[in-house]
Amino acid sequence: MRTLTLDRQGGRKAKALACLCVRSAAPEALLPGVRRAGTVCARHAPADMAAEAPRSQAVPGPGRLLLLLAAASVPLARAQGDEFRPGQWGAAAAGGGATAAAQGRRYLLYDVNPPEGFNLRRDVYIRVASLLKTLLRTEPWVLVLPPWGRLYHWQSPDIRQVRIPWADFFDLPSLGKNIPVLEYEQFMAESGGPFIEQVYVLQGYAEGWKEGTWEEKVDERPCIDQLLYSRDKHDYYRGWFWGYEETRGLRVSCLSVQGSASVIAPVLLRNTSARSVMLDRAENLLHDHYGGKEYWDTRRSMVFAQHLRAVGDDFRSKYLNSTDEADKMPFAEDWTQMKVKLGTSLGGPYLGVHLRRKDFIWGHREDVPSLQGAVKTIRSLMETHKLTRVFVATDAVRKEAEELKRLLPEMVRFEPTWEELELYKDGGVAIIDQWICTHARVFIGTSVSTFSFRIHEEREILGLDPKTTYNRFCGDQEQQCEQPTHWKIAY
Repeated sequence: MRTLTLDRQGGRKAKALACLCVRSAAPEALLPGVRRAGTVCARHAPADMAAEAPRSQAVPGPGRLLLLLAAASVPLARAQGDEFRPGQWGAAAAGGGATAAAQGRRYLLYDVNPPEGFNLRRDVYIRVASLLKTLLRTEPWVLVLPPWGRLYHWQSPDIRQVRIPWADFFDLPSLGKNIPVLEYEQFMAESGGPFIEQVYVLQGYAEGWKEGTWEEKVDERPCIDQLLYSRDKHDYYRGWFWGYEETRGLRVSCLSVQGSASVIAPVLLRNTSARSVMLDRAENLLHDHYGGKEYWDTRRSMVFAQHLRAVGDDFRSKYLNSTDEADKMPFAEDWTQMKVKLGTSLGGPYLGVHLRRKDFIWGHREDVPSLQGAVKTIRSLMETHKLTRVFVATDAVRKEAEELKRLLPEMVRFEPTWEELELYKDGGVAIIDQWICTHARVFIGTSVSTFSFRIHEEREILGLDPKTTYNRFCGDQEQQCEQPTHWKIAY
């Protein structure tokens, strides 16, 4: 039992081309203190769970290349419909080297509540990475990165935005310096195909939490909500599975959980022998060590993909007179070697702004200013800090964006062409926006926005003076609210 201080946190086709045997897990005795309820939910999901078609790529990544090579040598032994099963291609693929290096290690997968946005999902990654570090003290595990897709804010029409690998947005070698990671398609090649042996759906306790001593606990319980999984005719489970519609779960059950991420570790180590385990609704796990060294190691390892950083740097140079050399912004590709003292970085000669609109206008009315109020604050900050350039990242609709440009004609925005949008996706464009805002001499964000919060963190990592990072715009009825923020990084 531990008493915790809770930080504020948010509440979730490719065909398998090489499939080796997936061993099934025999039931094991429950770990003392972990209770089984006896029922496994198997309710039906909504009928419409079709994934989008596979997106095209000019150059396949390592995982895709491996799968393509496997396809050339292994006959596709699958009929129409659901006529496939774990191990059906095992004999044909035997002798391949895909699983040799992975022999004995186990795979941790996870997913998040579908409505959750890109930047909250980045936070959940930090929590799950902490769990993986706990597991690695006992057994060899690897974290399978959940492909990106179908996020609320990714609303660009005619752009396929599903089954997007992490390498499109983040630098995988950097992630790997913190914990072992795999893309999902690499997992399928290594583990034997599109099968996950055990899916645990994480949930709260039906009785809720009563005030008093905080207790960390986990129990196998009946599912509270209807599951978004349904059984196929082979008794396997179908689900969203990041748009890989041929993926199946062999077993699905629910765990009520209350506590930090590592509270689930004993269940994974002793209560299941499944080689691959997925934690659905992983946002229900809290941080193990929020703000400590382990948190910041994982956060610093989440380096943006080099091609996105290059686009942002090119924009800074062309339109904002900003370069790392002139701005005294040291950057090392190896994050483990980059330890910058706060306040030593100057930042580019411009004001960075994140102005959230859309759902925030009605969801956070008191914290979001009118366009006129926002422009008033922007001009005040530019005058205070003697800046003549301003970069604005915003999700404003076209009409609002045009009005903002009329009120603030000197502002610049990163506005991708259709070809660039198709290449970088909405997520990549958001990262480019964040990268440019991060390098500004002064930044102001939107209250309670995780997009702004991630920029705050990134500025801290790059050594900018915390006094140049403003928490938020004032609402029109507030007199003062811009308070510079500060988190101390633990190296």
